[in-house]
Amino acid sequence: MRPRSKKHFEERYEAVSPLLVKEPETAKGRWRELFPQTGLAEREKAKLRLEIGCGKGAFISGMASADPNSCFVAMEVVPTVILMAMEKVWGDPVLREQDNVRFICGDARSVGDYFAENEVDAIYLNFSDPWPRPKQFKRRLTHPLFLETYKKILKPGGVIRQKTDNAPLFEFSLEQLKACGFDTRVIESVPPDNIITEYESRFVAEGLPIYRLEAVKPV
Repeated sequence: MRPRSKKHFEERYEAVSPLLVKEPETAKGRWRELFPQTGLAEREKAKLRLEIGCGKGAFISGMASADPNSCFVAMEVVPTVILMAMEKVWGDPVLREQDNVRFICGDARSVGDYFAENEVDAIYLNFSDPWPRPKQFKRRLTHPLFLETYKKILKPGGVIRQKTDNAPLFEFSLEQLKACGFDTRVIESVPPDNIITEYESRFVAEGLPIYRLEAVKPV
């Protein structure tokens, strides 16, 4: 289903444009320079954390609020959806002051064009589209076509964290991550630092299981 158009979209998009990196390829290798010193302890040593498919922004806003000393980049391909995420961050006085979130409106297939080798500390994949038909598997964000790029942009010891309600996608992800050389473990219980996304809140309310994993790029 195509997202509905947003009323006054252009004006609203422009209002939150300071959060949007319009030419992310020009930030490759220097993302930390885009974040102000205020609120960041030793900016050059700050963790760079990337969410691919940020949806309406519940996760990225929660993470950024809880971890003011990290730099967060949220990526989303649908302009009307990323608008809601940017408005959520822009409308939060704490996050406005911390200024530790930036957004990319772009396709995950281009992530290797936006980040340099060994630049990213963590990648978050939250309730990604499961693309259930076999002919669609190449579009899954844990297909080797994506994983090899993640492995390149992640630092040694960098992590991928995935949450999904889809068991077949979860099993697929475990298998592909191991095949690509990541040290992978299933997270059996809800972590204490868990940030609930919009989808997660709905699934939990419906009593559906949530599958979690962590994959580490070998040092």
